Amino acid sequence: MRLTTKGRYAVTAMLDLAINADSAPIALADIAQRQGISLSYLEQLFARLRRHALVDSVRGPGGGYRLSRTAADICVAEVIVAVDEPMDTTKCGGAHNCQNNHRCLTHDLWQDLSDRIYEYLDTISLQDLVDRRRRKPAVRAEAAAPAVELEQADA
Repeated sequence: MRLTTKGRYAVTAMLDLAINADSAPIALADIAQRQGISLSYLEQLFARLRRHALVDSVRGPGGGYRLSRTAADICVAEVIVAVDEPMDTTKCGGAHNCQNNHRCLTHDLWQDLSDRIYEYLDTISLQDLVDRRRRKPAVRAEAAAPAVELEQADA
């Protein structure tokens, strides 16, 4: 399985909404600017997220998007599935025709992996990601680089 930008951007944008959930509806242009995602791409993703009832749109001045449920009630797997991102590691996409129209020897292995990936992402809510982000201390520039003391050579 390779998570494409569609899935990554959808999760990133939903996390942005979750982090800013206490404010007014969030304009997609604001998410696009903060996250470095194309506005037109976000519009496509949010049409799918809205169809899957993960976000609500608010029209008019001051409009935008907000989560349709609490961040604790939306899991990462739902977001990825909503934007049609496959979570399938099989060669055949689950069609059981991996090798000359027959199931390959390792099909069950890859199917089990796909199931585990989905199960894992289904246990992580947007709130978990918000909480994890808040627990990590900000890294200051001075702390990131080791201090180096220079000794002056005696002349």
